[in-house]
Amino acid sequence: MVRLGTGIGWRPEIADDIARLPGIDWVEVVAENICPDHVPDALRLLRERGTTVVPHGVSLGLGGAERPEPGRLRALAERAEALGSPLVTEHIAFVRAGGPLTASPSIEAGHLLPVPRTRDALDVLCENVRIAQDALPVPLAVENIAALISWPGEEMTEGQFLAELVERTGVRLLIDVANLHTNHVNRGEDPAKALDELPTSAIAYVHVAGGVEKDGVWHDSHAHPVTQPVLDVLAELCARTAPPGVLLERDEDFPAAGELAGELAAIRAVTAAGAAGAAEAGMATAGTAAGSAKPVTAAGAAEAATAARAAEAATAARTGDEAPAPVRASAAADEADKADEADKARTGADVPAADAPAADAPAADAPAPETPLPDAPLPEAPVPDAVRERLALAQTALLSALVGGTPPPEGFDRRRLRVQSAALTAKRASVIAKVAPELPEILGTGYRPAFARYAEGRPMTGGYRRDALSFAEHLLADGRPDDSAARRRLTLWWQERSGPAPLPSHPAARFARRVRLALSGGR
Repeated sequence: MVRLGTGIGWRPEIADDIARLPGIDWVEVVAENICPDHVPDALRLLRERGTTVVPHGVSLGLGGAERPEPGRLRALAERAEALGSPLVTEHIAFVRAGGPLTASPSIEAGHLLPVPRTRDALDVLCENVRIAQDALPVPLAVENIAALISWPGEEMTEGQFLAELVERTGVRLLIDVANLHTNHVNRGEDPAKALDELPTSAIAYVHVAGGVEKDGVWHDSHAHPVTQPVLDVLAELCARTAPPGVLLERDEDFPAAGELAGELAAIRAVTAAGAAGAAEAGMATAGTAAGSAKPVTAAGAAEAATAARAAEAATAARTGDEAPAPVRASAAADEADKADEADKARTGADVPAADAPAADAPAADAPAPETPLPDAPLPEAPVPDAVRERLALAQTALLSALVGGTPPPEGFDRRRLRVQSAALTAKRASVIAKVAPELPEILGTGYRPAFARYAEGRPMTGGYRRDALSFAEHLLADGRPDDSAARRRLTLWWQERSGPAPLPSHPAARFARRVRLALSGGR
């Protein structure tokens, strides 16, 4: 497993801050926001400094009833190769429904929706994961998601579902502790029980993010500070294993660099405490068993160095002193190698590598024993079409209720469905505002109410750019906005981007159109 260290989600809005933050070992980028041929300069400079970059996909829909689209898999593979990434990540979720399996139009959720924890859904997910693994040039890790709703008739807990997924596919896990907390609040699920059930040896890295509670519902917003309950779940995880990497996510309402540094320091302090606690417990156990002091192992030397540096960084963040240089995976490996050589010189015997202790002699400073990954998953028969069709019908019925205004399927909490539906509309409006920033500029405070009216009963069937054009068409067809100047601006915006032959976009053409618009009384 690749040792990543402490990282942060790379976003253009905070690119300059990330470049200056001390102790950033790696970053994660949203795969769909990166063009392999035009990597942003700030991200390219990070790579040249030796910072690892991991692409994080959001659109594969591995938990959907359909097989992953080859084009999306190729795009994810291209980004992994362009960024020199050691792995790629995606989500255990479905993001679209309908289509050929249901003989209905395909509709997009615009967000990650939970997969039912049933045998049918697990069979489909396992096959989809194997298809993705075969198509990708590097290992795949999949993330547990946050959910506002629960499927009726689920057959497994989250931990059981993830454990069997790993056993059958060998896939790695991206564990989001904020999502475990979200599901604790929204679905009554115990994070500690989930951590006890999943194979910790499969963890590739961990996400930490902030959220907010409204009317008894926890929203995994990625726009608020990390809360103590989320850090407590991280501590629970670190008491069971030393995660190869931990990453802070922030997607909106970006704070000042100092606040980001403080959150990173808090994360480092939790991981350092977990490592130190495991070391103390291991030494106490070793002393009791052997009755005498034992030599420090390679793993212990590396982990102790990492823990000490993390503690120093946390202290520096609190006091304002200069933070120490980060401990990278290579530095930890150097410490391990030195300890190995010392052990070998003292005993005359080879010592197991730090990340591969002997099965019959676990390292004294290691966390609780981990369930080993299977050597190689056994091949499985193809999933019958009937299984995919059953899942497709169920997911389509749910998504249609959330974004198309159809009656809710039986067994779901209708209040929670309304909350989820409103959240999907808000998310859709936020993305449209980023894709087409001119629309909220033209419509002003009326943008979100107008978009909510448009989205009611109109599911997204294409991408966000097509959705933005459809929204503008809907407004213009209704003679809106009421302000004539705003309506002229919206008309021109739509004309420039729609039709089989969009209007010329070179500067001279745009200037001429603006002049005509000004002469006609527009702004």
